[in-house]
Order: sequence, then structure tokens, then C-alpha cells
Amino acid sequence: MSQIQQFPFVSVSGKPYERGLQYGRAAAARVRLSASRYGQTLRNLGYSEASQTALIRSLEQVIGEFQPEYLDEMRGIATGAEVPFEDIVMINARTEVLAKARAEMALQADDEDGCTGVLVLPSRTSTGQLIHAQNWDWKADCVDTGIVLRVRNDDGPDFLTFVEAGGLARSGLNAAGVSITANYLESERDFMQLGVPLSLLRRRVLEEPVFANALRVIATTPKSCSNNIMLGMAEGFGIDFECAPNEAFPIYPDDDQMIVHANHWISPVARTKLLDTGCESSPDSYYRDWRVRQLLKAAPKVDRDAVKAALFDAFATPFSVCRPPRPGTRHTMTATVAMIVMVPAAGEMDVAPLPALNRIFTRYSLHHEPLAEAA
Repeated sequence: MSQIQQFPFVSVSGKPYERGLQYGRAAAARVRLSASRYGQTLRNLGYSEASQTALIRSLEQVIGEFQPEYLDEMRGIATGAEVPFEDIVMINARTEVLAKARAEMALQADDEDGCTGVLVLPSRTSTGQLIHAQNWDWKADCVDTGIVLRVRNDDGPDFLTFVEAGGLARSGLNAAGVSITANYLESERDFMQLGVPLSLLRRRVLEEPVFANALRVIATTPKSCSNNIMLGMAEGFGIDFECAPNEAFPIYPDDDQMIVHANHWISPVARTKLLDTGCESSPDSYYRDWRVRQLLKAAPKVDRDAVKAALFDAFATPFSVCRPPRPGTRHTMTATVAMIVMVPAAGEMDVAPLPALNRIFTRYSLHHEPLAEAA
């Protein structure tokens, strides 16, 4: 892993293919690195060429039926970065592909897309603005593939997203005040159907100017596997959906006007209807969300700094809210790769790479160029 650097900023505009081409060229080295890591995954897991092709084509068909212009954008990224189109599809569907391959081969997971998410309503913050944040836990070396992407959109609101290079979206916010984060969940319903890749659901939300329609996208679109998705609205509302592939369970802000979620199911309805199968790989989830909630409840005021302080929590390290690089069970290194703190009303996103080792943030904006700042 290289020396810690702030995540590059890429700003694009135009039609989908043109945006993709600009993106691929501007972030070529990081896109190629993402492609080298995810593009080889199926081969490394023993998939034949025919099986790989069949899987990519099935994903391409699902994506085309959902939003065909996303395929144009992926082709532009592939051309701009000079990587195979199939590798860009892999990057955008890596959650589904990796988890499905593990399930089929009965492999033990060691590097889930973990994460701890936070949303605080304006009535609880010192500025009267909603704060939406997340620690993203994944493979430690993905600190070298993350970017922040700003899209000047011809057909919807502009948006800002932190994403793995080559991907269309991850955590982000848009000019309509909609924000989104997501984190890993498992259930026994996973992989009974082929659904829309989760990263593209996030992208679709970021293109939506109407918050109610963003809720519909998350609550009703079929998925391949479970996931937790948190949505914020700058005007003063937030909601969390614990999503099984064919059903979504809403969670509302608590009496302290916040939502905190890690990697276990907490909806009472969900817990009576399905089996949580993720505990084996994320047992620390049961105290991570509790720790963040207690720290925020104790804060005399909740602002960006208070949210960052809670997400820096090192209780029970290295199995902590803010995870330092540590070995997984199959010799990979996992970590909190990035801390992302967003204020949708301001169109701003503060991001720190490897926050357990680094407390320097860069403030990215829908309206201005990035500004590096000390913690």
C-alpha cells in the first residue's frame, strides 16, 4: 500500500459516453488498478471463460433494462482508461459477484463491505443542517483506488460521490439535497434472484431530484443480495432501509433524532421474517453502532466534528468503529478505507483516507474546487 494521499477529484459533464470518457482518462491509473483487482476475481476463483462471459452478459442485460445509458457511460470509462468493458461491469457489480462466488464455493468471507453509517436530523445539529456520514470498511489497498467524482448532469441534478475508480456511484449527495450511504447485510434470501447491482441503485438515487422517488427506487427495485441503505433529505428527513432482495424494512430516526447502522439487522419486522447470516463475519457490528450512538448522544452539540469524533472511535481496536489495517482470515488486509461526512444542504463532503492512521480531510463540493484541511 502506498503512502497515504488524499483522494483525487474528477469533475465531468456532457452525455453519458462523453462523461465516461472524461472520467476514464482523468482517473486512468486508478481505474486500471480497480480493473486489475476486480477483473481477475472470477479467474482467481476458478471460473471458466464461458462462465465469466455468461455472468457478465447477464449483468449487462440487467443493467441495460434498468438504465441503458449506464452501459454507455461504462463503455466511455473503459475506452478512456484503456481497460476491457467487462472489467468496468465487474467493478460496478463487485458486491454481487464476490458475495455470490463466495456463497457458491462455500468460502469464508474476510473482507466484507462493512461500514458504520450515521444520519443526524437538523433539529439535533448545531447548524440546523442534516449531517450524513459513514466509515467505509473494505480492503485496505482500495485507498489507492478511491476517487471523488462530480457529475454536471444534463438530465437531472448535479451530484458528488465517493466511489471506487471505474464505479458509477457509492456514497454521495446531489444538488436537490438527497444523500445516500450503504453498508453490508446478509440474509438467507440472498442470490435467489438476479437484481440490479447495488452501486447502480445508489447512482439512480443521486440522479433523482424528488426525494419520494428516491425512496421508491430503493424500496421497490429487485436486488440480488441484502444491503442496508440510508437516505437523507436536506429539508430535514432521513430514513434507513434494511433491504432483502425482495423486501425493504424502514427504520426511522430515534428519539435523539438520529439513525446509526452497522452490519446487522435491527428492524423488529425483518428479524421475525428472515435469518441474519452476517454475524460470523461481522460480530463487532453489535457494538459499533451502539458506540457511535452513545458518543453522539453525549455530545453537547452535534456538528461535523462531533460526527467525525464518533466515527474515529477506537474501542476494541482493531475490531473497532474506525478500523486500522489488520489481517483478514485469508491473508488480505482490511481497514476503514475512508471516512465520509456530508452536509447535503451545503453540497459538501469531507473525506479522509485511512482515518485510523490519518486525520486530514479534504472538503469536496458541488460548487467549488476541493480544499484540504487539517483534522
